[in-house]
Amino acid sequence: MVNYAPGASGSALSGADYRRYSRHLLLPGFTPESQQRLRSAKVAVVGAGGLGAPILQYLAAAGVGSLTVIDADLVDSSNLQRQVIHSEAAVGTPKVSSAAKAVHALNHAVHVREIPEVLTPANALDILAGHDLVLDGTDNFPTRYLVSDACEILNMPLIWGSILAFDGQVAAFFSDDGRGVTYRDVHPRPPQPGEVPSCSEAGVLGPLVGVIGSTMAMEALKILTGLGSPLYGRLQLYSALTGEWTRIDVERKPGRLPVTEIEDLVETCGFPTMTAPPFASATGAGFTSTDGEADEAEANDADYSSAAPTSNLDPEVLSPSEALREAADGRLLIDIREESEAAKGMLPHAVNIPKDQLMEFARGERASVGPLSGVDDLRGAILHCAGGARSAAAQAELAALGIEVGDMAGGYVAASLGG
Repeated sequence: MVNYAPGASGSALSGADYRRYSRHLLLPGFTPESQQRLRSAKVAVVGAGGLGAPILQYLAAAGVGSLTVIDADLVDSSNLQRQVIHSEAAVGTPKVSSAAKAVHALNHAVHVREIPEVLTPANALDILAGHDLVLDGTDNFPTRYLVSDACEILNMPLIWGSILAFDGQVAAFFSDDGRGVTYRDVHPRPPQPGEVPSCSEAGVLGPLVGVIGSTMAMEALKILTGLGSPLYGRLQLYSALTGEWTRIDVERKPGRLPVTEIEDLVETCGFPTMTAPPFASATGAGFTSTDGEADEAEANDADYSSAAPTSNLDPEVLSPSEALREAADGRLLIDIREESEAAKGMLPHAVNIPKDQLMEFARGERASVGPLSGVDDLRGAILHCAGGARSAAAQAELAALGIEVGDMAGGYVAASLGG
């Protein structure tokens, strides 16, 4: 995979440096040159909220020499539950200023560049140019696509993370001059305005941002020093409720042309404004959330929302992260959306069997369908649709036939939000 690390420059480590970073220097493969690389590195952190907090703290503690902090938001008391870089005294002040003070209190040698602005198509390339690495901890889709596109144009590594409720995701992207994987290979199209909930709407468990943010900081140190194997081409899913990590391998979309100019996403999914704080703790983002997917889910599932039959079986309901983890381990995941819906994007390991065909098979009206050749092949499978209603109805209908299956709550849309 890609081997990217900036060179070491500047003076040799001092005696104070050797003492301060002695635990680094005891590690196999971590040399004084590795520490010098960190000191020479210029890293941009987009968002000084939940994910930005542990990122900035651990990069500063590790001795990264220059940090650019980009965030237009002010510290709010509701941030303090998870954004541990800020304090009660900082409420009402710019997050970049609060973060810079915390960084300097931890390591006075770190240079911090404060940018209390919204990243936009007009300024993104200028702001991010010249850095060795970018970390994106924002919670809105326009900025995520913007940062990814800018990094692809600048041929710069990007570490991305997201969190929502009890689940998180982490990945490392590097276009490698058009050969590598970027955010657009995982999420080709942005959602419609209002399609994605924020942490203020869906909630987030505070320590989760520490887990994901610290993992992002770890990836940064690996890339900057050249140690280990960064998460290029891999998406890591974390469930706080189970403590389990799931790995999904990601490849560059065949035929996808490199991004050569910044796309203005105002019309597609809205750009954040100074009055609508853009950088709270990150929400989740999933696989291939398509334009209008939530609206289609609501329309396609409407007829099923209150029509499901009842049964005596205790239905199994899984979160998207649980369902994806089970599917990765070999459990059958059936996408019961129509073929036209599935053509816009499918979850990893899923097979598409439209609901009507699946029910015909279950009733014995079809000898086989997809990979299913007998009813026993269907037992224990997990169903999902677009928004959750159709799969819940199908689960109940199958239960009435004595066939027990699992249901992925929230469907494809919820999975595309990292649920």
